[in-house]
Amino acid sequence: MKYQKILVPVIGIALLAGAWHTWGWPGVALVTGGLVMWVLLYVNRLMTALKRAADRPIGYVDSAVMLHTRLKRGLGLLKVIAMTRSLGTALSPEGEQPEFYRWTDASESHVTCEFVDGKLVKWELVRPEQAEPADASDSPAAATGS
Repeated sequence: MKYQKILVPVIGIALLAGAWHTWGWPGVALVTGGLVMWVLLYVNRLMTALKRAADRPIGYVDSAVMLHTRLKRGLGLLKVIAMTRSLGTALSPEGEQPEFYRWTDASESHVTCEFVDGKLVKWELVRPEQAEPADASDSPAAATGS
């Protein structure tokens, strides 16, 4: 069970009750204004991240390697979307846990992230195989004799 779903409303109600007990109706108005401001800041952050993500292709990131280095266990999906400025390509069926999303860059490297209840638990970077020269004599160093 997620305690955050229960804890946040309980704290809000406790703040309202404390404000009522201490200052009466002006205190309730002050705490209500603060709670509304907190919700509006969250919605503003959400809308900004989604607006930036709407301008980019789904599942695209500038550098998968840089994304891989910036990821940390416990990051929320919204923060990862804000980092990549792109919605991830969903790999898992809708509504199932865990959720898998993938971001790919121009070099076909990709990062696959696993989210449980909206929190990052695992991620993996996959880089494509680089084609190596078939013969060592084809290299510029062999041609110049260095």
